[in-house]
Amino acid sequence: MENGQNSQQVAFLRGINVGRGKRVAMADLRKLLGDLGFAQVRTVLNSGNVVFDAGKVAPADAAARIEEALVLKLGVAARVTVLSASQFAELMAQNTLVPAADAARLLVLVLNNPADVQRLAPLLQQPWQPEALALGQWAAYVWCHDGVLASKVLAALGALLGDGVTSRNWATMLKLKLLLDGPEVAAHASVKET
Repeated sequence: MENGQNSQQVAFLRGINVGRGKRVAMADLRKLLGDLGFAQVRTVLNSGNVVFDAGKVAPADAAARIEEALVLKLGVAARVTVLSASQFAELMAQNTLVPAADAARLLVLVLNNPADVQRLAPLLQQPWQPEALALGQWAAYVWCHDGVLASKVLAALGALLGDGVTSRNWATMLKLKLLLDGPEVAAHASVKET
Protein backbone atom coordinates (compact mmCIF):
# COMPACT_ATOMS: atom_id res chain seq x y z
CA MET A 1 0.00 0.00 0.00
CA GLU A 2 1.37 3.41 -0.82
CA ASN A 3 1.65 5.90 2.02
CA GLY A 4 1.17 9.60 2.32
CA GLN A 5 -1.22 12.31 1.34
CA ASN A 6 -1.87 10.85 -2.13
CA SER A 7 -3.62 7.75 -0.77
CA GLN A 8 -5.60 9.46 2.02
CA GLN A 9 -9.36 9.62 1.53
CA VAL A 10 -12.37 10.91 3.45
CA ALA A 11 -15.63 8.96 3.64
CA PHE A 12 -18.96 10.54 4.57
CA LEU A 13 -21.73 8.12 5.57
CA ARG A 14 -25.18 9.59 5.12
CA GLY A 15 -27.76 9.40 7.88
CA ILE A 16 -26.07 7.13 10.41
CA ASN A 17 -26.52 7.72 14.14
CA VAL A 18 -29.24 10.30 13.50
CA GLY A 19 -32.12 9.55 15.81
CA ARG A 20 -32.65 5.89 16.61
CA GLY A 21 -32.13 4.44 13.14
CA LYS A 22 -28.95 3.29 11.43
CA ARG A 23 -26.88 2.98 14.60
CA VAL A 24 -23.20 2.27 13.93
CA ALA A 25 -20.51 2.31 16.61
CA MET A 26 -17.39 4.10 15.39
CA ALA A 27 -15.21 1.21 16.64
CA ASP A 28 -17.23 -1.13 14.40
CA LEU A 29 -16.90 1.29 11.49
CA ARG A 30 -13.11 1.50 11.93
CA LYS A 31 -12.88 -2.31 12.08
CA LEU A 32 -15.05 -2.64 8.99
CA LEU A 33 -12.76 -0.37 6.95
CA GLY A 34 -9.70 -2.14 8.34
CA ASP A 35 -11.18 -5.50 7.28
CA LEU A 36 -11.61 -4.04 3.78
CA GLY A 37 -7.85 -3.49 3.66
CA PHE A 38 -7.79 0.23 4.40
CA ALA A 39 -5.12 1.50 6.78
CA GLN A 40 -4.82 4.30 9.35
CA VAL A 41 -8.61 4.40 9.78
CA ARG A 42 -9.74 7.30 11.98
CA THR A 43 -13.24 8.56 12.70
CA VAL A 44 -14.37 12.02 13.69
CA LEU A 45 -17.41 12.44 15.92
CA ASN A 46 -20.20 9.87 15.84
CA SER A 47 -21.81 10.73 12.53
CA GLY A 48 -19.91 8.74 9.94
CA ASN A 49 -16.82 10.78 9.10
CA VAL A 50 -13.80 8.63 8.31
CA VAL A 51 -10.26 9.44 7.23
CA PHE A 52 -8.26 6.48 5.94
CA ASP A 53 -5.41 5.35 3.71
CA ALA A 54 -6.94 3.71 0.64
CA GLY A 55 -3.72 2.65 -1.06
CA LYS A 56 -4.43 2.52 -4.78
CA VAL A 57 -8.21 2.15 -4.46
CA ALA A 58 -10.10 4.95 -6.25
CA PRO A 59 -12.62 6.97 -4.19
CA ALA A 60 -15.66 5.64 -6.11
CA ASP A 61 -14.49 2.05 -5.60
CA ALA A 62 -13.84 2.70 -1.90
CA ALA A 63 -17.36 4.12 -1.53
CA ALA A 64 -18.92 1.06 -3.21
CA ARG A 65 -16.92 -1.34 -1.02
CA ILE A 66 -17.86 0.50 2.17
CA GLU A 67 -21.56 0.66 1.22
CA GLU A 68 -21.64 -3.07 0.49
CA ALA A 69 -19.77 -4.01 3.67
CA LEU A 70 -22.08 -1.85 5.80
CA VAL A 71 -25.05 -3.89 4.61
CA LEU A 72 -23.35 -7.31 4.71
CA LYS A 73 -21.45 -6.93 7.98
CA LEU A 74 -23.47 -4.41 10.01
CA GLY A 75 -26.93 -4.63 8.44
CA VAL A 76 -27.01 -0.89 7.74
CA ALA A 77 -27.85 0.63 4.35
CA ALA A 78 -26.26 4.07 4.01
CA ARG A 79 -25.10 6.13 1.06
CA VAL A 80 -21.32 6.66 1.20
CA THR A 81 -19.45 9.47 -0.52
CA VAL A 82 -15.66 9.31 -0.66
CA LEU A 83 -13.26 12.08 -1.66
CA SER A 84 -9.52 11.88 -2.14
CA ALA A 85 -7.37 14.16 0.02
CA SER A 86 -6.85 16.50 -2.95
CA GLN A 87 -10.59 16.61 -3.71
CA PHE A 88 -11.29 17.36 -0.04
CA ALA A 89 -8.68 20.15 -0.09
CA GLU A 90 -10.41 21.65 -3.15
CA LEU A 91 -13.78 21.38 -1.43
CA MET A 92 -12.42 23.32 1.57
CA ALA A 93 -10.72 25.95 -0.57
CA GLN A 94 -13.80 26.57 -2.74
CA ASN A 95 -15.98 27.63 0.19
CA THR A 96 -16.63 31.36 -0.17
CA LEU A 97 -18.95 31.48 2.86
CA VAL A 98 -16.41 30.90 5.64
CA PRO A 99 -18.13 32.25 8.78
CA ALA A 100 -16.67 34.81 11.08
CA ALA A 101 -18.27 33.18 14.10
CA ASP A 102 -20.71 30.26 14.23
CA ALA A 103 -19.27 27.36 12.24
CA ALA A 104 -22.28 25.20 13.18
CA ARG A 105 -24.54 27.36 10.98
CA LEU A 106 -22.38 26.88 7.90
CA LEU A 107 -23.19 23.58 6.25
CA VAL A 108 -21.25 21.79 3.56
CA LEU A 109 -23.39 19.49 1.44
CA VAL A 110 -20.99 16.99 -0.12
CA LEU A 111 -22.28 15.82 -3.49
CA ASN A 112 -22.38 12.10 -4.16
CA ASN A 113 -22.25 12.93 -7.88
CA PRO A 114 -20.28 16.11 -8.66
CA ALA A 115 -22.27 16.55 -11.89
CA ASP A 116 -25.26 17.45 -9.68
CA VAL A 117 -23.77 20.90 -9.17
CA GLN A 118 -25.23 21.82 -12.57
CA ARG A 119 -28.74 21.06 -11.27
CA LEU A 120 -28.11 23.44 -8.36
CA ALA A 121 -26.80 26.38 -10.38
CA PRO A 122 -30.27 27.96 -10.93
CA LEU A 123 -30.66 28.26 -7.14
CA LEU A 124 -27.84 30.81 -7.13
CA GLN A 125 -30.18 33.26 -8.89
CA GLN A 126 -32.72 33.27 -6.06
CA PRO A 127 -32.66 35.83 -3.24
CA TRP A 128 -31.92 33.80 -0.11
CA GLN A 129 -30.94 36.63 2.27
CA PRO A 130 -30.21 36.50 5.13
CA GLU A 131 -29.17 32.97 4.17
CA ALA A 132 -26.52 32.38 1.54
CA LEU A 133 -25.66 29.68 -1.00
CA ALA A 134 -22.40 29.00 -2.81
CA LEU A 135 -21.35 26.14 -5.07
CA GLY A 136 -18.05 24.41 -5.59
CA GLN A 137 -16.98 21.43 -7.63
CA TRP A 138 -17.60 18.88 -4.85
CA ALA A 139 -20.18 20.57 -2.62
CA ALA A 140 -22.80 23.20 -1.96
CA TYR A 141 -22.21 25.59 0.94
CA VAL A 142 -25.12 27.02 2.90
CA TRP A 143 -25.11 29.75 5.52
CA CYS A 144 -28.12 29.01 7.75
CA HIS A 145 -28.68 32.42 9.33
CA ASP A 146 -31.65 31.31 11.45
CA GLY A 147 -30.41 27.77 12.04
CA VAL A 148 -30.44 24.52 10.11
CA LEU A 149 -34.08 23.59 10.76
CA ALA A 150 -35.36 26.95 9.47
CA SER A 151 -33.21 27.00 6.33
CA LYS A 152 -35.12 27.50 3.07
CA VAL A 153 -31.92 26.87 1.09
CA LEU A 154 -31.46 23.45 2.68
CA ALA A 155 -35.08 22.58 1.93
CA ALA A 156 -34.60 23.51 -1.73
CA LEU A 157 -31.37 21.51 -1.99
CA GLY A 158 -32.97 18.50 -0.33
CA ALA A 159 -35.92 18.62 -2.72
CA LEU A 160 -33.56 18.61 -5.71
CA LEU A 161 -31.02 16.03 -4.57
CA GLY A 162 -32.64 13.80 -1.94
CA ASP A 163 -30.02 11.32 -0.72
CA GLY A 164 -27.53 12.54 -3.34
CA VAL A 165 -25.87 14.72 -0.70
CA THR A 166 -24.73 14.41 2.87
CA SER A 167 -24.19 17.45 5.03
CA ARG A 168 -21.63 18.35 7.67
CA ASN A 169 -21.12 21.61 9.49
CA TRP A 170 -17.95 23.62 8.93
CA ALA A 171 -16.58 22.73 12.38
CA THR A 172 -16.65 19.02 11.47
CA MET A 173 -15.00 19.71 8.12
CA LEU A 174 -12.19 21.57 9.90
CA LYS A 175 -11.63 18.56 12.18
CA LEU A 176 -11.38 16.29 9.13
CA LYS A 177 -8.90 18.70 7.56
CA LEU A 178 -6.73 18.48 10.67
CA LEU A 179 -6.63 14.69 10.40
CA LEU A 180 -5.68 14.88 6.73
CA ASP A 181 -2.97 17.41 7.49
CA GLY A 182 -1.26 14.73 9.55
CA PRO A 183 -1.26 13.07 12.95
CA GLU A 184 1.22 15.57 14.35
CA VAL A 185 -1.17 18.46 13.55
CA ALA A 186 -4.25 16.63 14.84
CA ALA A 187 -2.46 15.67 18.07
CA HIS A 188 -2.11 19.36 18.94
CA ALA A 189 -5.70 20.22 18.07
CA SER A 190 -9.02 19.27 19.58
CA VAL A 191 -10.01 16.45 17.21
CA LYS A 192 -12.34 14.13 19.08
CA GLU A 193 -12.23 10.59 17.75
CA THR A 194 -15.13 8.41 18.79
